[in-house]
Amino acid sequence: MADKILIRHYPRYLAEQSVPDQAHFSFGYTIEIENQGNRQIQLIERHWLITDANGQRTELRGPGEIGEQPRIPPGELYAYHSGIQLRTPLGFMQGSYTFQDESGELFDVAIPLLTLAIPHLIH
Repeated sequence: MADKILIRHYPRYLAEQSVPDQAHFSFGYTIEIENQGNRQIQLIERHWLITDANGQRTELRGPGEIGEQPRIPPGELYAYHSGIQLRTPLGFMQGSYTFQDESGELFDVAIPLLTLAIPHLIH
């Protein structure tokens, strides 16, 4: 079932919420989860590894995402917006989601690597 779940992300730098002189860089991102399978799924848990340009790593694990454990019917898309603050102008997020299908089976889906960078930092 994991191969029937498509995850897309759209990161962006939030200049208006950042203070570079104080090593405070804010990023927002939108995540889309598309159920291309033929069974309803539910997002049960998230696991994120966040790494900044200094190699500082933060691990986040918890139920659902942004306080929700949405059910996603076949052919439907669920999207949410969130954000993170880093101490460097470059960082990365990667991880996985744990889903449960209608039969109660749990399965993990990798989240593609998100690159968080201020504009024009990476060509």
